[in-house]
Amino acid sequence: MTAQPKIRIRGLKKSFGSKRVLDGVDLDVELGTSFVIIGGSGSGKSVLLRCILGLIEPDEGSIEIDGVDVLRVPGAQREQLVQQIGMLFQNGALFDSMSVADNIAFGLRAKGREKTARPTKAQARVQAGEILKQVGLDPSVGALSPSELSGGMQKRVGLARAIAGTPKVLFFDEPTTGLDPIMGAVIDGLIVDCVKRLGSTAIAITHDMASAQRIGDKAAMLYHGKLVWQGLASELMNSGNPMVDQFTHGRREGPITMELRR
Repeated sequence: MTAQPKIRIRGLKKSFGSKRVLDGVDLDVELGTSFVIIGGSGSGKSVLLRCILGLIEPDEGSIEIDGVDVLRVPGAQREQLVQQIGMLFQNGALFDSMSVADNIAFGLRAKGREKTARPTKAQARVQAGEILKQVGLDPSVGALSPSELSGGMQKRVGLARAIAGTPKVLFFDEPTTGLDPIMGAVIDGLIVDCVKRLGSTAIAITHDMASAQRIGDKAAMLYHGKLVWQGLASELMNSGNPMVDQFTHGRREGPITMELRR
């Protein structure tokens, strides 16, 4: 008997006006797997993540977490399922008006299953210092504001907030965008360490092929709203699929055509 996937998506469709962004996406993400989704700008990667997070309502299809369709359960149960998810946004999305420690404390308190089980603000700040250590930062960084941090440090703090509350599912939206190659490798290493330590299931979307291979166990490519290939992340650069090969090697010629606006 095949084990139930942690995340199971079937027939997912989403249009904005006349533009079909997701066109029947089927995807299984197994428990404890890091799954990477690649694809060009406008291919539907971010919309797919937002549908799973409940930020966008798809037109058709199902999204199951642990066998429960999050699109067809009462609001309270849906919120509980979504609370299992930690998210590292592309730009960090830190609250400028809060200190680093309070940003992480916000994540800790937001993930509290019951109000009585939520840590106090003071307790959350102490826990935030411990989480900063997990992403390679000294707890003293907690006193700083996001504007005082470098791009790499902001990514680490964003990761710290994402793992606050030990989520069962982690999403990463272009985790290495804006970073130099060395810092990108550092962030990828931290992501892999955090996912393994938490025993989480992860989905990442990225344009960075080196990052995709470092983070992912499995991978898929989204093109014109459809998954055109799925396989091992280690096979991304030698998939045998013409679309994947053109994209991963950055070739101008091939089956993928760029839509230019005039």
